[in-house]
Amino acid sequence: MHYLFLSILLICNLSISSCNYSIPNLEKESKEQLKLERLQVEIKKIKTRIAEKPAVYDNKYAFFMDARIMSGNYRFFIVDLTTDSIIEQAVVAHGVGSETGIEDSLQFSNIPGSLMTSLGMYTVGGKYNGNFGPAYKLNGLESTNNKAFERYVVLHSYQCVPFEEQLTEICNSEGCVMLSNEFFPNLFKYLDGNKKKVLLDVYY
Repeated sequence: MHYLFLSILLICNLSISSCNYSIPNLEKESKEQLKLERLQVEIKKIKTRIAEKPAVYDNKYAFFMDARIMSGNYRFFIVDLTTDSIIEQAVVAHGVGSETGIEDSLQFSNIPGSLMTSLGMYTVGGKYNGNFGPAYKLNGLESTNNKAFERYVVLHSYQCVPFEEQLTEICNSEGCVMLSNEFFPNLFKYLDGNKKKVLLDVYY
């Protein structure tokens, strides 16, 4: 009887241990699935926009920023629109004004001086050398982001943004879409010399 009790106890402990390890994995898988589902919705929107002006917009590649994902995780995606698949991903900062002090909750604005991220679709414009090195101007296409040019909201890199994922939140921008110094040059092959405009979609 004593040995039987120990055997049952051992089995229970192993079972509980297995459950403890599986719960975080299931949670991670669920978040990954939701991320991909949100992205597919935005890809359809991008393709609808491209179809309106096929001579203007690049139909091969587009950039996406999922602001619902924690900033320490990969949430900037370069998508191949012919396969609807992510081909590159990076950590990206959002505006400091978008912080609410509540976990997993951000706010957004198109108002100059708000220091917030603006949601919506943009065209990635001309390249120039700014305060942080090479940068691209952003032109907002919607009422939620059409003051991007006026607000000096651009696509650029900065040293505080990590190249790889981390467990904690990263630094903030002043509303700009801000990538790491290491990843930023990856954009050049999609943008430099491209006769069509690449679209960027920031969503939540």
